[in-house]
Amino acid sequence: MSIYGTAVRRPITTIMIFIGVMVLGVYSLTKLPIDFYPDIDFPAISVLTIYSGASAADIEINVTDIIEDNLNTVSNLKEITSVSRDNMSVVICEFEWGTNLDEASNEIRDAISFAEQLLPEGADAPALFKFSSSAMPILFYTVTAEESYPAIEQILEEKVINPLNRIEGIGSVGIIGAPGREIQVDIDPRKMESYNLTVEQIAAVLNAENLNLPAGNLEMGMMDYPLRVQGEFSDSHMLNDIVLASFNGQTIYLKDVATVKDTIRDISFDERIDGKTGLRIIIQKQSGANTVQVARDVNKMMPQLIKTLPEDITITAFMDASETIVASINNLTKTLMFAGIFVILVVLFFLGRWRATFIIILTIPISLIVAFIYLYISGSTINIISLSSLSIAIGMVVDDAIVVLENITKHVERGSRPREAAIYATNEVWLAVIVTTLTVVAVFLPLTLIGGMTGELFRPLGFVVTITVVTSTITAITLTPMLASQLLKLRSKTSRNPRLSYDRTIGRILDRMDGFYERSLRFSLRNRGIIIIVSLLIFLGSIALASRMGFEFMPESDQARIGASVELQTGLRVDETLKVARKIDRFIEEQIPETDMYNTSAGADDQGGIMSLFMESGSNRINYNISLVSKDERDRTVWELSNLLMEYLETIPEIVNYDVMPNGGMGGGMMGNNVAIEIYGYDFDITSDIARALVDSISTIEGATNITVSRDPEKPMLQIVPDREKIAMHGLNTYTVANAVRNRVTGPYLSSYREEGEEYDIVLRFVEEERDEISDIQNIALFNRNNELIRLREVARVEEYLSPPNIEHANRERVLTISVTPYKIPLNKLAEQIQGKINHMDIPPEVYLEMGGAVEDLADSMMDLTLLLVLSLVLTYLVMASQFESMKMPFIIMFSIPFAFSGVILAHLVTGLTMSVISMVGGVMLIGIVVKNAIVLVDYINLMRERGYKLKEAIVLSGRSRLRPVLMTTFTTLLGMLPLAMSRGEGAEIWSPMGISVIGGLIFSSLVTMILVPVMYQIFLRKEEKRKIVAKYDFLNGKSETDEP
Repeated sequence: MSIYGTAVRRPITTIMIFIGVMVLGVYSLTKLPIDFYPDIDFPAISVLTIYSGASAADIEINVTDIIEDNLNTVSNLKEITSVSRDNMSVVICEFEWGTNLDEASNEIRDAISFAEQLLPEGADAPALFKFSSSAMPILFYTVTAEESYPAIEQILEEKVINPLNRIEGIGSVGIIGAPGREIQVDIDPRKMESYNLTVEQIAAVLNAENLNLPAGNLEMGMMDYPLRVQGEFSDSHMLNDIVLASFNGQTIYLKDVATVKDTIRDISFDERIDGKTGLRIIIQKQSGANTVQVARDVNKMMPQLIKTLPEDITITAFMDASETIVASINNLTKTLMFAGIFVILVVLFFLGRWRATFIIILTIPISLIVAFIYLYISGSTINIISLSSLSIAIGMVVDDAIVVLENITKHVERGSRPREAAIYATNEVWLAVIVTTLTVVAVFLPLTLIGGMTGELFRPLGFVVTITVVTSTITAITLTPMLASQLLKLRSKTSRNPRLSYDRTIGRILDRMDGFYERSLRFSLRNRGIIIIVSLLIFLGSIALASRMGFEFMPESDQARIGASVELQTGLRVDETLKVARKIDRFIEEQIPETDMYNTSAGADDQGGIMSLFMESGSNRINYNISLVSKDERDRTVWELSNLLMEYLETIPEIVNYDVMPNGGMGGGMMGNNVAIEIYGYDFDITSDIARALVDSISTIEGATNITVSRDPEKPMLQIVPDREKIAMHGLNTYTVANAVRNRVTGPYLSSYREEGEEYDIVLRFVEEERDEISDIQNIALFNRNNELIRLREVARVEEYLSPPNIEHANRERVLTISVTPYKIPLNKLAEQIQGKINHMDIPPEVYLEMGGAVEDLADSMMDLTLLLVLSLVLTYLVMASQFESMKMPFIIMFSIPFAFSGVILAHLVTGLTMSVISMVGGVMLIGIVVKNAIVLVDYINLMRERGYKLKEAIVLSGRSRLRPVLMTTFTTLLGMLPLAMSRGEGAEIWSPMGISVIGGLIFSSLVTMILVPVMYQIFLRKEEKRKIVAKYDFLNGKSETDEP
């Protein structure tokens, strides 16, 4: 017994099964977390090493090179890149997609544990960080204060940070720009020397005094008392009374040679919110946590926490990732809703039956709800990828039900009883329905095999659409015939108003359309040559137009954020940097009224932690994060405003370099469209000269904006050069000299001061007035083993030299990267012009250049999509050949595919869109969509021929009979995609090109399916038809067995 026959004969069982599926799906939906993108673990692990006081050149030699050498043996390693900056080394290991990062982390730890032994003394232990989309901050709050500013860090820790950390799903809560508390011991070198003391001796005394030590146990009677010596400072003022030594019978206290201050750290970093001094609270969620729910819980708790703070502290939400997520999800939900409405109207228009429309529409919620079950079981989230997948599928899930129900309706209209009609009509088309579904699966399932970032994004699309379409097919051959057998009735011929009846109105329109198509088809079959020539010209013309199209990696959406990084002369003091920042602040306030709030960060925050991996910092750098009002509330786009800011920055003479990032900054987009030119070479001067020449050349290209160079200009530095003979003569060595200078300028390592469970640094060094001139450094006192005093100027000289502030490596070679952002010019066109500039340059043999960035990503994705296209074509052919038991039939059907690509090209040219990876994925999807209609048509032609019709009449009769179901499935897919293509809400720019690709390709290919496919069928089957006629002709009686009935 067939599955559809069983479903019709056991309606209650069938209904119960589908109700059970719906209940499970609704449960899954309520449990699904919401996010913007799927959780993506980028195949990269970074190794961060801090070596305070070291220059970039020292970091490269003593830290980065050692770590790179040891990491080079890690398995599945694709590329090692690194940047060596002052005080810091960052090495990034990029792996092949699909690598188990937990195993890779273990390998890296093993390699680092060996490398750590080779690192210089004073370097911190290397720290590992994984890259994941879930690790990006989901909330930023800005904090401003007045009287409470010095103690703001401790206040926030107690009143805000600790309570927020208790919220379920919170990963971490951090503070950027807080004025941390510090105990400063400023030594007067003259007083210190007058008592024959040194910094090292004072440091040793402080470390020896500031500790608690266990002293054993004391047994007294029946009790056993632990003994401990309590020596830690309980108050910062206790340091003043620490005894350092005895000099000429006089007790020398710390206060005699130094000033102790309980204060905030020296300002090397300035954080401002809308021009006011402040700081930022950064909130990250745990991996797998619901972004929207976590943000909702934080926003709900924050007003209560604010009430506990001093009145002068103001906390304001600056960036909330959940707002973008909710807006995008709501936009896609509306898209889904409108698509469903359009599908209902199309079905009702063509069938004219409310009951039939109801039966078909039931396919939509059932198919979509099963997708939610898959998402829940697989641990996925509701995100723009999964919802877009459902938007894509909604127009296709009714296709099979339309084909089945339309055939059942025809049998009912001919007088068959609904139950018999349901079984008999389904039997006629069930195989074609299954095969058309398999062709869709043959296209969408291989999407799960794409590698790289594109694969990570579209893998859910492949699974969701496949599961949804398969579910719709099962529903179409079980639930649809069952409901049809129970609900369908023969249409009544009587009507209260015959003139307004369906048959007299829409029915007549459709009949005339059937007649027009039949005449067109007969004309085409008579003039096959003309049809083929015209079709060939159209296809070749579209290919010629394709050469005029531009390409980009990913379409960018207006996320109402601008990030900017401004670089001034290297070595500039923070207070000088702030003067330029104030100029830019005024411009933003006066010329960009669309600004909702902006944040300014100037200088280097040594407490930035992991944020230092993503944000360039230094005393000469300014970083901006500009939050704009919603795009519905402004006339100018984020790209226009970014360009306006770039034009202004170009006019400020103090600015050496700048980088403006539309949708960048905090919570910015994951992908960008930029051209990166990597210049490999060891010699700094040669590669820098090439970079300058190339930047000048690229600047002449119209549309080349935001041209940045990754290597900063050389910064002035001071180096102490010991005279080896003199230091040896005085019983010194290079280490003692370096250690003495470091201890007096930066300070030696000291134990911490503890108060109420918190630890604060104790910083011991010369008072600022004694360490702000070269003469102060030259005057530093050194002591040899004989306790003889030697001035630094006697054994060394101080020289000024230029040093690169950052040194980049790629695959253990020095590299310099130029980044160019296209503005109103396609990415590929910009890359071609830049390559032309490079070809005309004289590049020395020891230097070579490579193109990277989004250009490389685009090339890799196009390669993957080309392989996917070939695989989809092969699988589609195999499925159709198996169904028809013919090698010709699939070939005939696949004539519609090239014209789908013609439609994609024309649609992009008409709308002015640039071709992107999203557009090309839409083009690949069309393979499975467009052959469905051709399969239904060809399958019915074969059925008519089996019933004895001649070739031409079988084609015409089948074309007229299948026109309405073909148009219905076409229009449901088109109108299902229309809201996606036309949407203008949050995140719409990303998916609009896919909708336009499908709409353009489907319109074009549908015309071809109904005209060219029948023509090609006749051409390929004419000889076969003649052989059959000759074989069955009765020459004696002059009659053929194949005459038409």
